Amino acid sequence: MAFAEEETAHFGMNLVDGHCDSEDGLAGWAPSGSCTLSAHAEDPPAADALPPPLAATADGDDDEEEEEAVWRARKPSGRYVLAAHRRDEKDGLCRALSRAPRPKVTYRVAGWVGVGGGGAEGSHAVHVEVRVDDHRRVGGGVVVVEPGKWGDIKGSFRVDDDEPPRGAKVYVHGPPAGVDFKVMDLQVCAVNKIPRLRHLRKKADRVRKRDVVLKLSSRGAEDGVSGVAGARIQVIQVQNSFPIGSCITKAGIQNPAYVDFFTRHFDWAVLENELKWYYTEAVQGLVSYADADELIGFCDRHGKPVRGHCIFWAVENAVQPWVRALNGDQLRAAVEARLRGLVSRYAGRFPHYEVNNEMLHGAFFSQRLGDDVNAHMFRETARIDPAPALFVNDYNVESANDPNATPEKYVALVTDLQRRGAPVGGIGIQGHVTHPVGDIICDALDKLAATGLPIWVTELDVSAADEAVRADDLEIVLREAFAHPAVEGVMLWGFMQGHMWRSHGQLVNADGRLTEAGSRFAGLRREWTSHARGKVDADGTFRFRGFHGTYQVFLTTAAGEVKKQTFDVKKGDVPLVLDMNF
Repeated sequence: MAFAEEETAHFGMNLVDGHCDSEDGLAGWAPSGSCTLSAHAEDPPAADALPPPLAATADGDDDEEEEEAVWRARKPSGRYVLAAHRRDEKDGLCRALSRAPRPKVTYRVAGWVGVGGGGAEGSHAVHVEVRVDDHRRVGGGVVVVEPGKWGDIKGSFRVDDDEPPRGAKVYVHGPPAGVDFKVMDLQVCAVNKIPRLRHLRKKADRVRKRDVVLKLSSRGAEDGVSGVAGARIQVIQVQNSFPIGSCITKAGIQNPAYVDFFTRHFDWAVLENELKWYYTEAVQGLVSYADADELIGFCDRHGKPVRGHCIFWAVENAVQPWVRALNGDQLRAAVEARLRGLVSRYAGRFPHYEVNNEMLHGAFFSQRLGDDVNAHMFRETARIDPAPALFVNDYNVESANDPNATPEKYVALVTDLQRRGAPVGGIGIQGHVTHPVGDIICDALDKLAATGLPIWVTELDVSAADEAVRADDLEIVLREAFAHPAVEGVMLWGFMQGHMWRSHGQLVNADGRLTEAGSRFAGLRREWTSHARGKVDADGTFRFRGFHGTYQVFLTTAAGEVKKQTFDVKKGDVPLVLDMNF
C-alpha cells in the first residue's frame, strides 16, 4: 500500500523563496492588476489575532510525524506584504515559484492573510491560486478572514499533465475592491504522504479496534476448561461496524459485473438520482416511484441498507422548471405534498435522510418561503417518520477551497437549524475531491465533530485520469475517514466506468477489470477486516485484537467436531471479555 518513493529533498522545500525575508520585503512580488504593494515588519501577531492551530491529530499519540509537527507548530513571522488601492476583487499580488511543480505530485499551499483598511467591514474571503503556463489554474486555497485577525490559508494543488509546466505563479486576491489585504509567510511545498499514512494506520488501530478476551468452556467437561484447552480456534470477522457503500443506478443493476462488484464490496447503498424530486415528479402531478422501488427492492434482496437521498435540493438549477414557476403559496403546497408523499411512502425504510441538499450553496426554498422553511423540512420529516437520522449534506467542506463551504459556515448552518428546532441527526460531507491533503481533511472533520453529531462521507469520488494518482487520492480520503472517531461511514458516488457522474473516477472498468484504485480499495477493505486463529490456552482463554464489528468463532474439539458462535465487538476503552460455553 505504499506510495512510490520520491526524492525526500523535494518535500518541505518552499517554492516561494524567501517570502518577506529580503531587505526590502518585496523581492519577487509584483502587483497583479491595479494595486500598490508595500512591505512591513512588526511583532508577530498575538495569539488572539490568530485562528486556532491546524487541528491536532496527536490524540495522545507520541508518534506524531516530524514533518506534520512542523506544520502544526509554525508561527507567523510578523513580516508581510500589503496590497492596497485595489480597484477589483481580482487585484492583488503574485510571484513566480522558484521551480516548476512536478507533474502528479500534490502540493500544499499555506500562509497567513489578513484584511483591513480601505473601509473593510465584516469578513472577506482571500484566495491563493497557483497557475501554470498559459494562466491555467491548478488549485490553491481560500480562507474567510475577519478584520483585525489573521486567517490561516490551507489549500492544495497538483499539475496532472504528463510533462512539467514551463513555469508557475502564485496569486493572492479576493476581497472586494477598495479593501486592503496582507500576506505573511506564504509557503508552497510538496506533500510527503507516506508519514501521514503511517500515522493514520496507528490512529485507526486505536479508534477502530479493541482487545478481545474469549473465555471458553465446554458443557461436557467436568471442570469446563479441560474440554477446550488446546483446541484449535478460528475467529472470522463477518461484518465491520464502519460501513462503506456506494450510490447505485437503475442502469447499473442491469449489468452483472456491476452487481457482482457492488454486492461483494459494499455494505450500504444510496440511489444516485431515482429518489430526487426532479426524477420522481418531472411533470407536476405525475409522480412515479417505480424506479426507486426497483432499486430498493434490489437492495432488500441483497441485504443492503439504503440512505434516503434526497427529499429536497436547495440549489436552484437542480429544481425542476415547474417547481421554479410556482408562486409562494403554490410552492409551499408543493413542498408539503412532497414531504407527505415521499416520507410517508418509505416510512421506516431508510436509516438516514438527506433533507435539503447543499444548503451552503443554494437557497431556492428559503428565498421564496422564508428562513424557517429549511428547519420546517427537518421537523416535518421527523414528524412523519421519526426513525431515520436527518442529515445536512454539502460539498467542498473538506477541501479548503470554497468560501461558501468552510467548516465554520457548515457548523453555523447546523447551529441555526437546531436553534429553530430541526432535529439534525448527522453531517454529510460529499467528498468530490481533487488533490486531497490528509491533515486538511482532518482539520475540517475536527471542526465539524465539535457539534457532537456523527459525520458521514456521503458522495466520495476521485477523478485523476492517472490510475496511480487516483488510487493514492482514494486511499488518502478513506484512511482519513476511517481513522477519525466522528466519522461513522463512507458512501462512494459510483464505482464503475459508464455508470458514474464523474469521469476517471472508476474502481472498475467497463469490461469488469479492476483499476489500480479498485485494487487499492479492495486491499483497504481486507486490511480493515480482522481474522485470528490459534489454540485455546490451558486456562481456556484466547486473545486477539480486532476491528469493531460482528464475528464468528469456530472451535474444533479433540473429536474433530466444529462448533460455532457469533459475537459483536463494540467500541470500548478496556478489553472486551466474553464467556463462551461450547
